[in-house]
Amino acid sequence: MPDEWALISISNAARTEFMMSADCLHTIFSERARSAPDRIALSAPEGPVSYGELDARSDRLAARLVGLGVRPGVLVGLSARRSAEAVVAMLGILKAGGAYVAIDPDYPTPRFDYLLADSAVPIVVTAKDTLGPLSGRHPALVWVDTEGNPAVPGAPPARTGPRSEPSGNDLAYVIYTSGSTGEPKGVMVEHRNVVRLFESTQPWFRFDENDTWSLFHSISFDFSVWEIWGALLHGGRLVLLPETVSRSPEHMVALLRRERVTVLNQTPSAFHQLLTVLFDESDQATTSGLALRLVIFGGERLDPRMLAPWVERHGDRTPELVNMYGITETTVHCTYRPVRAADVTQGDGVSPIGVPLPDLRVYVLDEQGQPQPDGVPGEMYVAGAGLARGYLNRPELTASRFVPSPPPLGEERLYRSGDRAMRQPDGELVYLGRMDDQLKIRGYRIEPGEIEECLARIPDVARAVAASREFGDGDVRLVAYLLPVRPIDRQGQEAYRLAEAAERHARRELPRHLRPFRYVIVPEFPMTLQGKVNRDALGK
Repeated sequence: MPDEWALISISNAARTEFMMSADCLHTIFSERARSAPDRIALSAPEGPVSYGELDARSDRLAARLVGLGVRPGVLVGLSARRSAEAVVAMLGILKAGGAYVAIDPDYPTPRFDYLLADSAVPIVVTAKDTLGPLSGRHPALVWVDTEGNPAVPGAPPARTGPRSEPSGNDLAYVIYTSGSTGEPKGVMVEHRNVVRLFESTQPWFRFDENDTWSLFHSISFDFSVWEIWGALLHGGRLVLLPETVSRSPEHMVALLRRERVTVLNQTPSAFHQLLTVLFDESDQATTSGLALRLVIFGGERLDPRMLAPWVERHGDRTPELVNMYGITETTVHCTYRPVRAADVTQGDGVSPIGVPLPDLRVYVLDEQGQPQPDGVPGEMYVAGAGLARGYLNRPELTASRFVPSPPPLGEERLYRSGDRAMRQPDGELVYLGRMDDQLKIRGYRIEPGEIEECLARIPDVARAVAASREFGDGDVRLVAYLLPVRPIDRQGQEAYRLAEAAERHARRELPRHLRPFRYVIVPEFPMTLQGKVNRDALGK
């Protein structure tokens, strides 16, 4: 195990030094606000917001929500883009005792309606510029920063009574992930799960009030939990990226320089796009002006070889490059692994994910649930303080994924990840991919079945298959393969019209991250010896 990161074996005594002062997210934030009310908490396009102002605005929203019956255990929808209003809403919901259910306002109508019905939220907190998708739907609407809850259809009568303070064991949020049956599933995460995430990683990262974070990801993606609370729990500054900036590598690089961002969290795919700008052959000095001290990768498989352009020019220490494997069901991150120059120059294509967080345990088990020896692949099971409560309204699914440990491991609750890994003799884990067909693309966990079930509803499509394909230099995209009901010329007008119809259908039914990049008409699907579709044999 490399000496330079030997602190992976942090003792319990050492971790105690970094314990948070409370067990709820909003309580820790309010303490930061009281100690430094004038410090800037948010840098937003509409202007900066101080800790004191953010605390006061979220207090006012919390009081309104309490009056509408929000208390511990109540789910509250949160539909807002990356903005100061979104953070105010998040804090206000938590302060009222509720848990937020992230619903992206850009989701297609069917997805939006499904999440509202499945979560059964009685209230949705929203910003006025995102009100459109919610118009005419059943929950009561509460606008952020609007006093008195104006006449909104469906608003319940105000209630009185003392506020019920949540505990660390109460829910903080529900984030939906893709479902293999075509139905997304909500993962229930408690306050204590998130608080201990930062306690356990603080000796590695040393986050403090001097750090500036960027909110690159949607609040419906759990990487945002790391970004938002990484800044606010430590008294740092959170830079809110407009949609146009997050989708433009050129604008993103300019923002990193202008805002002096020190902690950048990226999927490997997104960082690869930044590299194309940073290392434009016409300007070798484009990396000047960056203040980064940490680049943390997560959300999808990292092949360290893609970092060669960066390491060749800047080495592996400034900033520190860290690969973190994680799962929504285990609260964002599970493992930690600094990326070194040797990984880039001597890598063999595998993805080193390092060691578990200090309060987690990762087991590599065979099909019978027995530990695999070092060097032998198996399925990863995760145990420890990061495990979520389970899936919302899915007791059978919860029981099948959150399982008791087999006898050799003692008595503890395990999460069955569905990911293949191998433990090396030095204790490090190497990620080997999925056990099933699930994909990871641009940080989103994608069940192909959800896309395939949607596209198969097109009248002229007999069957659809979704697969990931690499288009060079780590650019991984989603491709859909369509088998027509009747044989057609794959290069003719009928094929073109079918692909267009599929694209229109996906735009209406699927959120952006589930929409294929390309639609390919095929005469048949190649099969494996086991009678399954051979996705690897399908072309681009």
